[in-house]
Amino acid sequence: MRGRATGVGFGPPPGAPGAPAQPGRPAGSGAPFPRQRQAPSYGPRQEYLDAFGEDDVFTPRSSRRPTVSEPAADPYASVTDWNAGDVTGGTAYAVGTDAVDAPPTGAPAPAKGGKGRTFTGIAAAAVTTVLAVVVAGQVADGRAGGDTRSQSAGDPARDVHDSASRADDRPTPSPPGASAPLTYEQKMGKTYPLGAELKGSGRFDAVPGIDKAPGTGQKYTYRVDIEQGLGLDGELFAQAVQKTLNDDRSWAHNGARTFERIHSGQPDFVITLASPGTTAEWCAKSGLDTTVDNVSCDSAATERVMINAYRWAQGAEPYGDQIHAYRQMLINHEVGHRLGFNHVTCDKDGELAPVMQQQTKFVDHDGIDCRPNPWAYPGE
Repeated sequence: MRGRATGVGFGPPPGAPGAPAQPGRPAGSGAPFPRQRQAPSYGPRQEYLDAFGEDDVFTPRSSRRPTVSEPAADPYASVTDWNAGDVTGGTAYAVGTDAVDAPPTGAPAPAKGGKGRTFTGIAAAAVTTVLAVVVAGQVADGRAGGDTRSQSAGDPARDVHDSASRADDRPTPSPPGASAPLTYEQKMGKTYPLGAELKGSGRFDAVPGIDKAPGTGQKYTYRVDIEQGLGLDGELFAQAVQKTLNDDRSWAHNGARTFERIHSGQPDFVITLASPGTTAEWCAKSGLDTTVDNVSCDSAATERVMINAYRWAQGAEPYGDQIHAYRQMLINHEVGHRLGFNHVTCDKDGELAPVMQQQTKFVDHDGIDCRPNPWAYPGE
């Protein structure tokens, strides 16, 4: 119609000869790490030498743990903590951070003869020595391995070879169920929900951006407005208008006309996508009633060419599921009115309906069967 801690390393205690300086402390300062027991001065362990003489060397330690400021009974207790037991009896030992922090529990192991205690002491020293060698080897290996990274104390389960940037050189997988964006043709081939009796706000937003006129014929400038709150894709609508009007089958045929979309300034006309209720109000300004058959119009007394959003979203019966073609017809028909063309109908059975026929309402008339047609110059 017309509309996204270093672990404490093992080695000489801080402050010992040859020990590296701790961050923020001078070398040899002797200040211990937090929560680490102070080791005794270097030299032969008196406890080890006395193991071959006195029988009470390996009497159980006091159950009270030494404080940070006093020497530990066992210089290795800061690294490992042994459960009370008999080495020869196959008693298991617990090693790890839990043993370091937990105080001794249970009754001390019963004292044995001198030889038994001596053997126990030798075995414990041997196990300790082996452990120290293994740990030292691991530390050395960690320093030599170029791919090994320090592991955060807060993330013990993480593989030290698993870099945070492990996927830098790998493609990022798509989320399950993700699909490629729809093309213009796919969007134009879909219908969208919108009520036939919707009355919108009556306020409009201009679609930003410009589309230069591609031809050399008589130039018409236009703006695209979308009524607020429709929930329809304004950019898709603007793209459809520009593509359709500048198609050689449309009013730009043979270079006669060319169409340019602008965002501001004074256009020749404003193509407006509006709810049925708002469309009716604007068409009524030009004496047109669009409530019958819920159609669109060229409101000639105003600057607006009104496209009924219900028809744009849902289509019309004569076109069936050919929604893309129907939208092209809507644009061409109403802009045709703005250019001065009136309604006409087809004359013979099987002919294409003229674009200026009211194809939203019908393609057949007076016993003549016409075919839907969205173009002013469809060709053969």
